[in-house]
Amino acid sequence: MQQGMRRRALAAAFPHTVPILAGFLFLGMAYGIYMNVSGFPFWYPMLMGLTIFGGSLEFVAVSMLLAPFAPVQTFLMALMLQARHLFYGIAMLEKYRDVGPKRWYLIFGMCDESFSINCSAEIPEGVDRGWFYFWVTLLNHAYWVTGATLGGLAGSLLSFDTTGLDFVMTAMFVVIFLEQWGKEKGHLPSLIGLGASGVCLALFGADSFLLPAMGCILALLTVLKKPIDRMQAEGGEDACP
Repeated sequence: MQQGMRRRALAAAFPHTVPILAGFLFLGMAYGIYMNVSGFPFWYPMLMGLTIFGGSLEFVAVSMLLAPFAPVQTFLMALMLQARHLFYGIAMLEKYRDVGPKRWYLIFGMCDESFSINCSAEIPEGVDRGWFYFWVTLLNHAYWVTGATLGGLAGSLLSFDTTGLDFVMTAMFVVIFLEQWGKEKGHLPSLIGLGASGVCLALFGADSFLLPAMGCILALLTVLKKPIDRMQAEGGEDACP
């Protein structure tokens, strides 16, 4: 019975992750190649994909590994880059509350794409919610690790100019934002994010704006929660709290 439940959840989750499969294989290979041309063997991107599983942080970690040892600076940089996951976690508290021990892996494996799917996907009737979330998270994790490993292995065989290769993560976030914008009936949450980020960027600069921007976004979304919920209900959207 348990095996059948897991299989149904896998069959329901996999189609949602197919676009992520294409993107993560390409981005992961770009990351693996970037690590290789920076002087690291293939098992570096493989292990970092397994343990860090934070694409933007993994790209930045290349320069951190090549720089002089600075643990405090590294910690603060990692905190700023991954701070958005704090807000993802708050949004997923209710969804992950009753899924049993799987929640520990769901918390570790949460990324932008898994959050987006698990937050908004309509789970078919008869499919276990916890296993659906688990498979989405595990599949996306596996896609990234596979891409990073293949890129690390292939990097030594390729010879081309890799300048700008680390820009792929920026491009991915732009695409994710545009996809979410297209799905929204009302754009107030997105406009709040853009506005708060722009103001904080102007006030604090490119190196220090992320945490203030996240704080402003959280405060504004909290204050405006009722009108946003009302707008989403009128537009038929099923958004995370």
